[in-house]
Amino acid sequence: MGVVTEDHHQTPLFLQSSLALSPHDQPIQRTGNVWTAVAHIITGVIGSGILSLAWCMAQLGWIGGSFSMLFFAFITLISAFLLSNCCRSPHPELGPTRNHSYLEAVHFNLGKRSAAVCSVFLRLNFLKVGVVYTITSAISMRAIQKSNCYHKEGHEAACEYGSTSNYMLLFGIVQALMSQIPNFRDGNIKGGIGGVPASTTTKKVWLVAQALGDIAFAFPFSVILIEIQKASTAAISITTFFYLCCAGFGYAAFGNSTPGNLLTGFGFYEPYWLIDFANACIILHLVGGYQVFSQPLFADLEGLIAEKFPNSRFINKNYILKVPPLPAFRLNLLRLCFRTTYVALTTGLAMLFPYFNQVVGVAGSLNFWPLVVFFPTQMYIVQKNIGPWTRKWIGVRIFTLVCLCVTLFALVGSLEGLITAKFG
Repeated sequence: MGVVTEDHHQTPLFLQSSLALSPHDQPIQRTGNVWTAVAHIITGVIGSGILSLAWCMAQLGWIGGSFSMLFFAFITLISAFLLSNCCRSPHPELGPTRNHSYLEAVHFNLGKRSAAVCSVFLRLNFLKVGVVYTITSAISMRAIQKSNCYHKEGHEAACEYGSTSNYMLLFGIVQALMSQIPNFRDGNIKGGIGGVPASTTTKKVWLVAQALGDIAFAFPFSVILIEIQKASTAAISITTFFYLCCAGFGYAAFGNSTPGNLLTGFGFYEPYWLIDFANACIILHLVGGYQVFSQPLFADLEGLIAEKFPNSRFINKNYILKVPPLPAFRLNLLRLCFRTTYVALTTGLAMLFPYFNQVVGVAGSLNFWPLVVFFPTQMYIVQKNIGPWTRKWIGVRIFTLVCLCVTLFALVGSLEGLITAKFG
């Protein structure tokens, strides 16, 4: 969704920041409703993080895993409520100013300096999503090759391996889990209260922290939503239900052997076509998801560069290319070079750290607190004119501090896991 300006450039809603509003900005014609909002929120929330939730449940156990997912769902819902109140400023319902994006809301309520800091975290968020999606897509492609090779050769030793929509993704996961139905029918449900045992207490603590980071990556959608509370509540409830099902069924099926990636790490090759289909759905979903999370970053940075160098032909000149029988298309040299470099950067980082669970944990815990907790609560304090050391102010600060401690714990554990995986 975006706005088409008079010069025929489309600007994503996320980037319509009051830091640099175009004089050609036009009013937005909104045609959505609650159900389309719910669908878009679910699409934005559910990504590759869902594949690690069964592993997270295995590390945390039945009680700890369920509680942790409900905890992060609760934090995300609170954040959604706070951001919904920031949709209009200074009054959440009467306005008169409508904030079209997260960054615009931060700029209006907290000022230019806070918006500048927030923009750094937002850009970092887009970059990390690109890296995680690249890793996940590569793992799924390799899993398809591995499954086909095993089916053809009959045993793994003879094989050599090279290094859609969310509903299709969920369908693929559910179909893979359905292959384990005989285990449930026979009463052979695996798993325990304490989760997977570790060799030492310290190792268990690091695994728990990493699992929290993975869950944090799966939940937040604050950077892509300024919407109404009703849609947010329904969407988060549906998403949490799917997450608990995937995590619980996966842990019940595999127990202490639950893989880090629900569809690629368990050595399950039959029916191989079903596993291939599930991984193909993931790849197709992430191809589109990569673009969804990359385009706002492209438009943001390219807009800043164009504003800084308005007379540069390399940056601002558009070339119209016609290659019969294809339709004519526009080529901009800055876009060509910048976007190619960005894709190379995310691919290089993914190759440097090709560790799914560890990278997901770091990515989830890195930006969770500032984007999902800190900025929304700060805007709430400013918008409601909450005075220092009042009861409500103290409650908000305690909430923020608790979330900070959990996030730092998850970040340290995820970094430890990443360093250990990289350097042994």
